[in-house]
Amino acid sequence: MREIVLINITGSDRPGLTAAITGVLAQGGVNVLDIGQAVIHDTLSFGILVEIPNAEQSKSVLKDILFAAHELDQQVRFTPVSEADYQYWVAGQGKQRHIVTLLTRKVTAEQLQRVSSITAEYGLNIDHIDRLSGRMPLDMAEDKGKGCIEFSVRGEPADPQALRAEFLSVAQELNVDIAFQEDSLFRRNRRLAVFDMDSTLIEAEVIDELAKAAGVGDKVSAITERAMAGELDFRASFKERLALLQGLDISVLDSIGASLRLTEGAEILFAELKRLGYKTAILSGGFTYFARQLQAKLGIDYVFANELEVVDGKVTGVAVEPIVDAQRKADLLRELAAKEGLSLEQTIAVGDGANDLPMLAIAGLGVAFRAKPLVKQSARQAISTLGLDGVLYLLGFRDRDGQR
Repeated sequence: MREIVLINITGSDRPGLTAAITGVLAQGGVNVLDIGQAVIHDTLSFGILVEIPNAEQSKSVLKDILFAAHELDQQVRFTPVSEADYQYWVAGQGKQRHIVTLLTRKVTAEQLQRVSSITAEYGLNIDHIDRLSGRMPLDMAEDKGKGCIEFSVRGEPADPQALRAEFLSVAQELNVDIAFQEDSLFRRNRRLAVFDMDSTLIEAEVIDELAKAAGVGDKVSAITERAMAGELDFRASFKERLALLQGLDISVLDSIGASLRLTEGAEILFAELKRLGYKTAILSGGFTYFARQLQAKLGIDYVFANELEVVDGKVTGVAVEPIVDAQRKADLLRELAAKEGLSLEQTIAVGDGANDLPMLAIAGLGVAFRAKPLVKQSARQAISTLGLDGVLYLLGFRDRDGQR
């Protein structure tokens, strides 16, 4: 009668170990039902579930495995598996799978404990845990580190909204980001990424910088703050702020453009997206004049933003239609996806303001980046802890995959 056995081998990693163990199994005519291997700090953990034709052969095979493991200075453990347990395991392969991604400056045991406890509380079983971030020196400055742990989980939470709310609460408490997304075919097969500009690609709201130069900085900043938080209609507030810039000399545009700083991780993100064959776009409620500068610097394919009307070297303060507002951003995302022959599931949208929510909602991956509380709560995913290149982790991208 056949036997099913789980073989676990642990010890110092060395070349040829897997070949040696599977070589012994090959001589015994064994069928492999499952296999997994991981190496942490040069320590191997190797598991293989096998079907051995009969009990007599099982004794011989397991004895030879024990001898080979001893020769390789490895520890080995054998666990018999009943056919009923095996069939139950097989039946579970059709269950829904999700990815939980922890983003942090420095990974701690408390963070992992809280994330794993919540997944268990909602009936999700962890199948794999992987570190996507690179190895971190012990003396790395607290604000410079990048840590990412990815959990592959099996099952379907009874209340996905409550699960997301709990993840968001813990993320705020521990100053980390926790993403929860379906592990679908599209997660690694997205091909269009669109971005807001102000406070997303750059660390400023350009209209506020223009207002400072026009002497109306405080007034415009207050309106901008309320608009980005979703307290004011973007289109109306944009016209109101723009009117306050009437008479501003365009000579200040170059100096403001030169002073704008890219957001942390922007250059890495765009370099990797380009290498992976993505098309990229700016969909901004800001101004084309500054968006074009970013396009040249980052190699962005498309730019859609608002025109700054100028007559006789002065800003008129009149809005030029069509204004790129919340609905326009969502419409442009649909148009670009259609132009590139992509489904919306194959798109990524990243933004920080309430006017970004419609495009974040329809994108396959919508990310609220360093956003206001209302936007973070409304978006499916959020990144506040790391830079823009943290988006790559949500795609399953490992640091070692990149050219950095």
